[in-house]
Amino acid sequence: MVYDLLVVGAGPYGLSIASHAAAAGLNLRVFGRPMASWRDNMPRGMFLKSEPWASNLSDPEGRCRLDVYCAEQGLTARHAKPIPVEAFAQYGLWFARHAVPEVDERTVTRVAAGPGGFTAVTEDGEEVHALTVALAVGVMPFVEVPRTLRGLHPALVTHSSHHSDLGRFRDKDVTVIGGGQAALETAALLAEQGTRVRVLARADRLVWNEVPPPWERPWWQSVRSPHSGLGPGWRNWFYSERPNLFRRLPEPTRARVATTALGPAGAWWVRDRVEGVVELLPGHEVAAACAVPGGVRLDTVSRAGAPRSLETEHVIAATGFRAHCDRLGLLSPELRGALAALPDGSPAVGHGFESSHPGLFFAGLLTASGFGPAMRFVQGASFTASTLVRGVRRRLGTMPASGIVPAPVSGSRNDSPSPARP
Repeated sequence: MVYDLLVVGAGPYGLSIASHAAAAGLNLRVFGRPMASWRDNMPRGMFLKSEPWASNLSDPEGRCRLDVYCAEQGLTARHAKPIPVEAFAQYGLWFARHAVPEVDERTVTRVAAGPGGFTAVTEDGEEVHALTVALAVGVMPFVEVPRTLRGLHPALVTHSSHHSDLGRFRDKDVTVIGGGQAALETAALLAEQGTRVRVLARADRLVWNEVPPPWERPWWQSVRSPHSGLGPGWRNWFYSERPNLFRRLPEPTRARVATTALGPAGAWWVRDRVEGVVELLPGHEVAAACAVPGGVRLDTVSRAGAPRSLETEHVIAATGFRAHCDRLGLLSPELRGALAALPDGSPAVGHGFESSHPGLFFAGLLTASGFGPAMRFVQGASFTASTLVRGVRRRLGTMPASGIVPAPVSGSRNDSPSPARP
């Protein structure tokens, strides 16, 4: 059998794409362990930084929202109240059961192009054929560790996304590198379990997000600084609500925004757990690192050029992710090498998220340089899912001339009630 669409990845973007594709009547297969990185790569005790109302996976009728799940489970989904990561992961599994065809949890190890479309190979050797492919592989293929730390053994240096349990570091000395939410929340959790922890960041000072303004407020305050899924303010509103217009900006502008917008910052509800509790070393960069008896020695340089050395038992690099075509190891070398790329190495995509290779679509972090910062967050899943599926249908020649998406197919399990938003 040749499928219309193969979705590789079952995180928020992959599940949302699959829901829209099924509702559009496409014959599809979905591969991946649902919400794997949320279940396996974040320590217990972490919270979503995004607002609950900006953390919905997307089904065409909007019935499988996070607040619907929380209402069923007796949980609170309220503005300015962070949601535990474990609850969000369970929400994703609930969404998969209610809004997505059966997910094949096997890993796809290779995708290659051929005369009739694409051939995907699963971890146990099965070949699956499809006319189009949507890669929604999340962030894990793009883990970024500073060059100075890459040669050290994983027993000494890990990335923040490598941990679902920080218990192994109890009563040890750990240095966290980075100044964003992952670094600061990891440091807070470590300190709270008795770890001696410090945060080393390149920036001269740490940045903290402010408490969001109330959901209901005077109209003039809303006009001055509207709510958005990426935070208050018109600029964030534009990134959040108009990724189609963001894509029309000049490439240098898009590249600058993708690099600088919504930079490293800690959530307001982490600040009191870090300041005065964790040793903070802003304005320092690791110049060299080496293994020493009992751990790692870090040689750092301050912004003023002053050297400093410190020894620690383990280093956690909370240094983000770098979306680059070269890191798409599941694509065949021929297919990967044929992709047009933007200056930052991420794949160039068209207005329907289609790459330069016809029929190959990308979603999530890989598209942030094209469609803006929203693609780094769950907030971007709704726009991506609906737009990408329209692109797939155009590629397959099934898009109606009006561009209207048909109603969901009969038999959908997406039958939850639809209460009002907060």
